[in-house]
Amino acid sequence: MENTSFKSIEELQTSLGEQLQSLRLAKNLDQRTTAEKAGISEKALRNLEAGRGSTVESLLRVLKALDSLEGIEMLAPKPTVNPLNLLRNAKVRQRARHPRVERPSA
Repeated sequence: MENTSFKSIEELQTSLGEQLQSLRLAKNLDQRTTAEKAGISEKALRNLEAGRGSTVESLLRVLKALDSLEGIEMLAPKPTVNPLNLLRNAKVRQRARHPRVERPSA
């Protein structure tokens, strides 16, 4: 998997569009059929595949039309640990002290 952190938004859109197009072609579907199945216009699908922007709804409709919704939860995963709860429930550590040893007085 390539590192996408350094890509611009435009590059990410283009990459996503290319992946959608590859997925559609792998399923042997043309743009017209896919757009009809997704309930969007062909132009909207062409824009999405070209990385020229689209709506989240169009993206989800196309993914659903391509039977590729698995892994969608990876886009915005639920956190397993809430850092704010950890802070609220954290016990304040106290410094450990050595017991005082009494010295005999001279």
